Amino acid sequence: CFLNLSRGFVVDHAALAAHLRDGRVAGAAIDVFPQEPETQGAFSSPLQNLPNVILTPHIGGSTEEAQQNIGQFVSVRLVDYLASGNSMLSVNLPHCQLERSPESQRLTHVHQNVPGMLFALNRVLAKRGINIERQVLDTRGDVGYAIYDINQGCDAALIRELEQIPHTIRVRAAGSFDANRCA
Repeated sequence: CFLNLSRGFVVDHAALAAHLRDGRVAGAAIDVFPQEPETQGAFSSPLQNLPNVILTPHIGGSTEEAQQNIGQFVSVRLVDYLASGNSMLSVNLPHCQLERSPESQRLTHVHQNVPGMLFALNRVLAKRGINIERQVLDTRGDVGYAIYDINQGCDAALIRELEQIPHTIRVRAAGSFDANRCA
């Protein structure tokens, strides 16, 4: 039996059909083709209607529908990150999500995953008399990511002070981005 689920161009489908007809190959299952079928278009393959052959649609990212859906998916995630700091399903940040409180200022902090980062962040905020209303932290490998909701506005001086904490990668006041303009 022959199985190809990777790339259509790596198999000569006409030769495979001939080998199936003469019995050299007992069966085949294919979900990729040298020329991928068009959306809603006619499909033709030398492997069609042969016994012991299974042809299935390739569930892949290169279809028109998948490309449209992934574009929408990524756009929604990007707007959510810019507006709220949420990083769910990110490929390069730890996955953090914190429901937004409209009365709070959202602050995000990307840092190296080393001991004492949460303490250092909280100390800067406490020294300024800023109350942490909610926070979440997650790490992935060498990177840590924290989302804070604080009870005061976030000015440039606070951002600079947080940026000075050793091992800080990036500090951002989330929510200054108007997500409604992108809807």
